[in-house]
Amino acid sequence: MRREVLTLEDVVKVYKTSSVITHALKGVSLKIYSGDFIAIMGPSGSGKTTLLNIMGLLDRPTSGRVIIDGVEASKLSSGEVARIRNYKIGFVFQLFNLVNRLTVLENIEIPLIPRSIPRPKRVEMATKALIRAAGDPSWLPKKPNQLSGGQQQRVAIARAIVG
Repeated sequence: MRREVLTLEDVVKVYKTSSVITHALKGVSLKIYSGDFIAIMGPSGSGKTTLLNIMGLLDRPTSGRVIIDGVEASKLSSGEVARIRNYKIGFVFQLFNLVNRLTVLENIEIPLIPRSIPRPKRVEMATKALIRAAGDPSWLPKKPNQLSGGQQQRVAIARAIVG
């Protein structure tokens, strides 16, 4: 049986400046189950990035509930939120956010470092993640700027799924 991994209940996000109020999300509710693949589509400015930031616990809603693996995010400390992001959520950013002075291997290892995983195990996990995402471990010693855009995207995917 599939389990619920993410639930949004009547999520609202409002941004306020001194002169403008922007309603980025208005009452969004959804459930995502393990194994689901979803696409979030819409025109520019429709709230897609805001929704992803809330789903990924990078931002908090103005109102409504975000529940991850049965735990309501609003009841968590910032440390607990960071731990959930580190262990349960992987991001592939639009611009990949790879560090050009690090190797591909070191970029993929980044989310493993706060977990105090020993380096040999991190190398093993990063290698497996890159093989899973791209099928080509020969990229590991290269720098991101030595790769094509598509290859960089696969490295970002490997970093998102490594742990």
